[in-house]
Amino acid sequence: MKQLQHTLRKSYSFEGKGLHTGKVATMTINPAPENTGILFRRTDVSKDLYIEALADYVSSTDRSTTLTKDGVSVVTVEHLLSGLTGMGIDNAVIDLDNIEVPILDGSAKPYIDAIWPSGIVEQSAPRKYIELEEEVVVTSTKTGSSIVVTPSDTPSFDVKIDFNSKVLGVQHAHWDPSMVYAEEVGVCRTFVFFHEIEYLFKNNLIKGGDVDNAIVIVEHPVSREQLEHMSRLFDVPMLERCENGYLNNLQLRYPNECARHKLLDLMGDFRLVGGFLKAQVKAVRSGHTINTNTAKEIRKLLKK
Repeated sequence: MKQLQHTLRKSYSFEGKGLHTGKVATMTINPAPENTGILFRRTDVSKDLYIEALADYVSSTDRSTTLTKDGVSVVTVEHLLSGLTGMGIDNAVIDLDNIEVPILDGSAKPYIDAIWPSGIVEQSAPRKYIELEEEVVVTSTKTGSSIVVTPSDTPSFDVKIDFNSKVLGVQHAHWDPSMVYAEEVGVCRTFVFFHEIEYLFKNNLIKGGDVDNAIVIVEHPVSREQLEHMSRLFDVPMLERCENGYLNNLQLRYPNECARHKLLDLMGDFRLVGGFLKAQVKAVRSGHTINTNTAKEIRKLLKK
């Protein structure tokens, strides 16, 4: 039995600040006709310019994935693309009135909560799967990361993370169609190391970061003064380091939530191949750069 395409039953709007720019945006995810794919439109720039969710348009992977076409950019698309993919949505037009997709809670959960219960409708056209005839391998000696994509009738994603962290350890995460993405992957939030935060702020990143949208890993002992400084930075009551090495701003949804979030990112970045990929994807120490570079390699193969 052929899988049919799906879109949204109606439009859904979300408002919030971008993680990296700190700019507040309203984003509306709209239904779209069959064979549209996923399109972004910056309504504050032009209502006639559509940016396709394709690896061809990746312009930056500095802590998130940015798409740029004709000088117009959309920043931090990966969580939204992951959520749409995990929910099985083929076609959507996403209107955004600023440069960056709102970070919301740092996962795809807000999209799932709004759309999943009754917001998806089946269309008539069969889904167009992306199928490969050969294995694709991409590695990075600089980061020690690798991704192996093997043709398969049953898609799956496997992630291994290793940050040389005593708190995180080595974590694994897996998804295949027998699992419920909405419950096991989409709810998992982004994360950052405590010692990275000030550096990221100084380099104009995570301007929209706060203690509600990121897991904070406190790898090294920190002083009371450092915690007070961090509390002032985020304008929240006094933060503390828990015994498990995480900041007390959030409770983990899974013991391996950080690996599951990397899986979420991977699935979002891989939507940039142009659709639903029929392959087994095995990623080690992956990030947006190697994710999108692999998606670009797949796109090259498809164009041959």
